[in-house]
Amino acid sequence: MSDSVLHTLLSFALVAGLITIIPGLDTAVVLRSALTSGRRQAFAAAFGINAGALVWGAAAATGVSVLLTASHAAYTGLRVVGAVYLLWMGIGMLRAARRGEVRGAAETVVDAGVVRAFLRGAWTNLLNPKVGAFYIAIFPQFMPAHVSHLAMGLGLAGVHDAEALVWFTVLILCAHQARAWFAKRRVKRALDAVTGTVLVGFGVELALRG
Repeated sequence: MSDSVLHTLLSFALVAGLITIIPGLDTAVVLRSALTSGRRQAFAAAFGINAGALVWGAAAATGVSVLLTASHAAYTGLRVVGAVYLLWMGIGMLRAARRGEVRGAAETVVDAGVVRAFLRGAWTNLLNPKVGAFYIAIFPQFMPAHVSHLAMGLGLAGVHDAEALVWFTVLILCAHQARAWFAKRRVKRALDAVTGTVLVGFGVELALRG
C-alpha cells in the first residue's frame, strides 16, 4: 500500500469516525435489536448495515450512485421506497407496543431471526439514499490519482464499516448488560414505542425531503 493511499484512508477515517458516532437510523436499528432480541440478532443487523454500506461504496466509486444525484426521478423513487420501508417498520413497532406483543424466547434464538436481522439492517441501509449521497459527495475528496476507483471505494467503505462495527460492538455490549431490564413487558413496549416513533420520523423526513 502506497503512502498516499494509507494517508488517504487515515484522513477518511477521521471524517467517517465522526459520522459514525452521530445517532441515526442505523444506531436505532442495532440498539433496538440488542435490547429486545440479544447480541446475535444485533450483530447480524450490524453486519447487514455494513454490507449495505459496502454496496453503496462500490456504487459511489464506480459512478452508479451518480444516477441518484443526476436523475431526480431515480433519487425520488429510491427515497419513496425507503420512506415506505421505514414507515412500515415503525408502524409495526408502534402497533406491537400498543397491543403489548412480546415475542417468546424461542423465537429470539432461531437462525431465521438472525437472517431477518441481517436483511433488516441491509435493507435499512440500502434504501436510504442519503448514504449514497454522502459517499458520492465525500469520496471524490479521497481518491488518489492512479488508483482503481472501485478498489479505493471499497477500501473507504471498509474503513467506515470497521469503525461502525467497533461502535456497534460497544453499543451491543452495553445494551446486553441492561437487557434483563429492557426485557420486561412494560419496558419492551416503551422501547418499541420510542423506536417505532424514531423510524416513523425518519420515514416522514425522508418522504418530505426534496
